[in-house]
Amino acid sequence: MSQAAPPTQPLPPPLVLTFAASDPTGGAGIQADILTLASMGCHPLTVVTALTVQDTSGVEGVLAMDADWVADQARALLEDVPVAAFKLGLMGSVEIIAAIAEIISDYPDVPLILDPVLASGRGDQFADEEMVAAMIELLLPQTTVLTPNSLEARRLALDEDNEDDAPSLGECARRLINAGCEYVLVTGTHENTAQVENILYGPRGQVRSDKWERLPGSYHGSGCTLASAIAANLAVGIDIEEAVREAQEYTWQALAAGFRPGMGQYIPDRMFWARGADEDDTPSPEGKG
Repeated sequence: MSQAAPPTQPLPPPLVLTFAASDPTGGAGIQADILTLASMGCHPLTVVTALTVQDTSGVEGVLAMDADWVADQARALLEDVPVAAFKLGLMGSVEIIAAIAEIISDYPDVPLILDPVLASGRGDQFADEEMVAAMIELLLPQTTVLTPNSLEARRLALDEDNEDDAPSLGECARRLINAGCEYVLVTGTHENTAQVENILYGPRGQVRSDKWERLPGSYHGSGCTLASAIAANLAVGIDIEEAVREAQEYTWQALAAGFRPGMGQYIPDRMFWARGADEDDTPSPEGKG
């Protein structure tokens, strides 16, 4: 008697591995990555780099994981399942940065999106100069897209030996690309401009510029959302320039639909599309390079 053929298994969604700290508010960190990746059709895999004590107003404490635990979390996953993209957020210590750099060096063909989380929106510092130096030396040469805000770009690109060093954002991007990044997306939320301008730089200079309406209020997790959205787009095979453009659009919509659950910052609604958002309200970037 012949046996029935086993049912056809559906193909899994693209798997994206994120290294980040846990944020109890769900506004930023690994929770923001999970929501964004799932919202954009990917399956999130997670490696927790640190635990935090925080609310929507700010961060009260950060407890970095042991670097061996970070490495073990990642190795267990990577030896079991194929990963389509990596996304890095807050890492917590020099030892963790070194461990992650060693792990991802075994996967040079997997795109890496690095959100260099150096401080919270309130200004709580997450990275000292030793950690910044480790990021530049160990991670930037492996990074596909770096997504600093303007403050982070200036700090990462600053020439410590030159007291008068005050590079433009374009010069910051050039230095970061010279340090090994393929692309740098500098976001302009912290700049004193009527609109938010985000500029993507590549090896030959500016690739594109996109301007967005500046929304009122202060948001918790916008950088995590943008970097995870880029990772999701690259994981499904979209080219870098279009992946960056679509990720900005997704992030703007999540911010525009944001909510304020406590007494502090607003949180992006990464599931805005599931709550009856009108597609006709989607803004278009004003500038393209």
